[in-house]
Amino acid sequence: MKIRSITYFFNPGWPLDESKFGMADDFLCSARAAYQDAGYEVQTTRLATPSFTQILGENKLDETPALANQFASAMQSMDAEYASLGPALPDMPQSYEIIPEAIAASENIFFSGEMASAEKGISMIALKACADVIVRAAKLSPDGFANLRFTALANVPAGGPFFPAAYHNDDAPAFALALEAADLAVDAFDGSKTVEGGRKELITSLETHGKKLTQIASSLNPKFLGLDFSLAPFPDDAISLGGAMEGFGIPKVGQHGSLAAAAILAESIQRADFPHIGFNGMMMPTLEDSILAQRAAEGTLTVKDLLLYSAVCGTGLDTVPLAGDVSKEQIAALLLDIAALALRLSKPLTARLMPIPGKQTGDKTEFDFAFFANSRVMALNAVELLNPFAGDEIIQIQPR
Repeated sequence: MKIRSITYFFNPGWPLDESKFGMADDFLCSARAAYQDAGYEVQTTRLATPSFTQILGENKLDETPALANQFASAMQSMDAEYASLGPALPDMPQSYEIIPEAIAASENIFFSGEMASAEKGISMIALKACADVIVRAAKLSPDGFANLRFTALANVPAGGPFFPAAYHNDDAPAFALALEAADLAVDAFDGSKTVEGGRKELITSLETHGKKLTQIASSLNPKFLGLDFSLAPFPDDAISLGGAMEGFGIPKVGQHGSLAAAAILAESIQRADFPHIGFNGMMMPTLEDSILAQRAAEGTLTVKDLLLYSAVCGTGLDTVPLAGDVSKEQIAALLLDIAALALRLSKPLTARLMPIPGKQTGDKTEFDFAFFANSRVMALNAVELLNPFAGDEIIQIQPR
C-alpha cells in the first residue's frame, strides 16, 4: 500500500497570497517526511482549493486561465506536484465554458464541474455543459489526454483527497490522505477459501494502516479530515482492482459475479474503523488498472458494466477511453445516468471520460504515461436525448 496523495486544502486568494503557498509547502514537506519515516511511500503531494468561481468571483471568471497559470508557476518551487481548483458551479453557467482554456494554460492544474447535488438536484444545463467541456478538452491534444484533468461531479462533497474531484469549502487549511490500496484487496482474497475470511483480512489490513496513518496525522497541523481508502489501483497486476475482483473466483471482470465482488469489497471499506473522508469505495479507472484495461480491450468489461458497479461500490466512471467523434449529446446521456444513480443512492459519483481524437471503437489506445495501461476504445451505447430529457430543467430525485 502507498499514499497516492497527501492533499492540502486551502484558499490561495486572488491575487495569489505567497505566504499561504509558503505555509502549504512547509506542511507538505513535513507531512511527506513524517509518513516516509513511518515506512510509507508518498507518491505525490497535492493542493486543492475552493471552487475557482469563489476565488475569482463571477465578474472575473475570464481570469481563470491566468489563475491556473499563476498557480502552476507558484508551485514550481514547492513540494506539491498537482493542484485542483475545484468545480464549475450551476449558478454560474459561464464557469464551465472557461475550463478548456484554463486546462490548456497549465500542465498540472485540475478542474471539475458540478452537474448534480442532493440540495440542487440534477441541473440539465450544467450536465450538458460538462459534456461540452469533455468534448472540447479532448481536442486540446492529439491523444485526448487533457481530459485526465477534468471530471463531472454528482453529489460529491468537499474534502475528498482524490483528484480531479478534490475541492475545499472553507478558508481554514486542512489535509486528507488518498491511499493506493488495491493491493490490500488482492492480498486479502488471493487464495482465500471463503469470502468471509478474505473480508476479515482486508478489514484488518485497512484498520491497521488506518490507525497508523491517523496517529501520524494527529501530530501534524492543520486539521486532519480523514482517509480515503478507495481501492485505487496502479497499472500492475499486483496492484489491480480487477485482479482483486477476479480473486473471488470470477474468471474475468465483467462476467456475472463481478457485481457481488464489487459490493463486498466496497462494503469491507465501510465496515473498517478509521476516519472516513471522500469516496471510500472502489475506484475502477479503466486505463489505470492493468487487468481492467485488458478486460475492456477483450470486450468483457463494458461501459454499462462499470456503471452497474458504481451502483454498489464505486466512484463512478474513470479514465474511460471513448471514440474521438463521440458527441456532447451522447456524453450527456451517460452523465445523466451517473447523476441519477448518485442522487437516488445518495452517494458521490464522478465521470472522467476520455474521447481520443482519430480513434474509433475497438481501436488500440497509445498513451505513453506511467500511470496508464493501454486498452481499446470502449463502445458508448448512447444517442442524443429527446424531450423531456432534452430540456434544461432541474430534475429532483429523492434518495431511496
